[in-house]
Amino acid sequence: MPTETFEFQVEARQLLQLMIHSIYSNKDVFLRELVSNASDALDKLRLEALRDDTLDADVSDLHIELETDSDARTLTVRDNGIGMSYDEVSRLIGTIANSGTAAFLEELRQAEDAAGAEGLIGQFGVGFYSSFMVADEVVLVTRRAGEGQGTRWSSRGEGTYTLETVDDAPQGTAITLHLKPADPENQLHDYTSAWKLREIVKRYSDFITWPIRMVPQPPAAADDGDGEAGAAPEPETLNSMKALWARPRDEVKDEEYHELYKHISHDWTDPLETIRLQAEGTFEYQALLFVPSHAPHDLFTQGYKRGVQLYVKRVFIMDDCEALLPPYLRFVKGVVDAQDLSLNVSREILQQDRHIQLMHRRLAKKVLSSVKDMMTASPERYATLWREFGAVLKEGLVTDTENRDALLAVSSFATTHHDTEPTTLKQYVERMKDGQDDIYYMTGESRAGIENSPHMEAFRAKGIEVLLLTDPVDEVWTDAVGAYEGKRLRSVAKGEIDLDSDGGTTSEEDREKQGEEYAGLLGWMKERLGEEIKDVRLSSRLTVSPACLVSDTHDLTPALENLYRAMGQEVPRTLRILELNPDHSLVKSLNQAFRDGADRAALGESVELLHGLALLAEGGRPAEPARFVQLLSDRLERAL
Repeated sequence: MPTETFEFQVEARQLLQLMIHSIYSNKDVFLRELVSNASDALDKLRLEALRDDTLDADVSDLHIELETDSDARTLTVRDNGIGMSYDEVSRLIGTIANSGTAAFLEELRQAEDAAGAEGLIGQFGVGFYSSFMVADEVVLVTRRAGEGQGTRWSSRGEGTYTLETVDDAPQGTAITLHLKPADPENQLHDYTSAWKLREIVKRYSDFITWPIRMVPQPPAAADDGDGEAGAAPEPETLNSMKALWARPRDEVKDEEYHELYKHISHDWTDPLETIRLQAEGTFEYQALLFVPSHAPHDLFTQGYKRGVQLYVKRVFIMDDCEALLPPYLRFVKGVVDAQDLSLNVSREILQQDRHIQLMHRRLAKKVLSSVKDMMTASPERYATLWREFGAVLKEGLVTDTENRDALLAVSSFATTHHDTEPTTLKQYVERMKDGQDDIYYMTGESRAGIENSPHMEAFRAKGIEVLLLTDPVDEVWTDAVGAYEGKRLRSVAKGEIDLDSDGGTTSEEDREKQGEEYAGLLGWMKERLGEEIKDVRLSSRLTVSPACLVSDTHDLTPALENLYRAMGQEVPRTLRILELNPDHSLVKSLNQAFRDGADRAALGESVELLHGLALLAEGGRPAEPARFVQLLSDRLERAL
């Protein structure tokens, strides 16, 4: 058959130009696409040979070859797979004659932004045309396995292509790229360079099932002394073909898993835990995940790269696929290899489809179940995990309501019950005193700071256990969760605490009597402190300190206010409640002086000092530090 020249369809020509100039952000991926297509062709041939015993095809050494010629500036990607017939070349490569091409391009023109355009492009898998990003001309020679005649296709990507039959084509497909001149400034590298091809194959195609061999360029003719040229060097296999996630667990050594983890995470230590997952059915994928043994220094920074590596049929797609794991599992590293996913044409941006969502849910549940198993099977390793990543996991208590119960089950907290050993909420509930209805906690910057807080005095005196929460996220998740197994989570620094109902001895009659006795002082102090406080009342949580500041039940705590401001969110200042200990000698003396009609100016200064001391006790600072210091100095001077 003579050579025939055809024009691309108008729509196909537009799509081709779009492919060449605007879709791929990294030109190196052209080789990934060609190798992926070659691997698919080898898979198809192996399957066809199993189905058809009469197929006249050589399957003894299935492989992919890369061959370069630096003088001619060509790169050939060759496979001995299933190949294509003349009609298949015309249909699949010559015209891009997919149904709906025109409608797709119309949608593309209407897309207002680049992100929308990339989503639409995802309807097509035409990675072959990425070759024109790096080549002025592409020549394809192919012969379908079992057929006697081959086909040659060529194009310069400018609107036309040629087709002809050839008689001497080997089985499979060979794609020869006549490369453009190297232009490093525009990320156009020298793709005849052996080291560059090694780098690309190692990054994108290292786990391809089939060997990828690079044929060395023939050396300059040289006489070896016998009048004959030296033997040509053997082809070099570039890929490892070791997809550890696809091999049975008993065939893989721990050292091999650790090496893979170090390779993908750039960590120098072994992982704390290795998690395998194989999903079968209508949608198949495999996952090999790793929990690091220590937290990276930038785990809480905005630019932290999270996500696992995504492969499709062992072909590398992206490095940090955020869509596969929730943000609170951002420390997990690993590989997910899916058999089929809806990817955009450059395989760089995932479409939001149900397969991705299913994988996201299943992987999160698998990690959490592995952490739960670790709690019982290896408490020491669990303690390491929680010490390094507990603050991150607790973010999920706020954001992931679906897995909240699972997260609560694997969470542990410092507690007044033990100096060093943390507790779970389940263990806390089992130890609760008779008549205790709430789970008590307090947040703060450090354990020591919380334990020495005035808010803890009555709880310590009555032997009631309190959770000691020191991570910034604790301020948020405690409000979001609200309760555990019907027991309310209550901050010892918010609202009114009535410990007498939990086994105390102070009667209702005694409290009413104290209220009447201090009513005048409380009202006057509220008026004297003005906009500094919300209210003044007697406390049931103090046993040693004269006063403390508490937040109202539904108000923001000072720490939470500061957290929001640090994130750039302006929140109104929340006024606190000043609580007085009616059994403290200082408060008694203050009340007696008020009732005796003492000098209100001097009494007012004492009230200011008392309020300032309460602020300092919780780690705050008076609104006017200089005035507070002056008042305190004057009092000390008079006392001496």
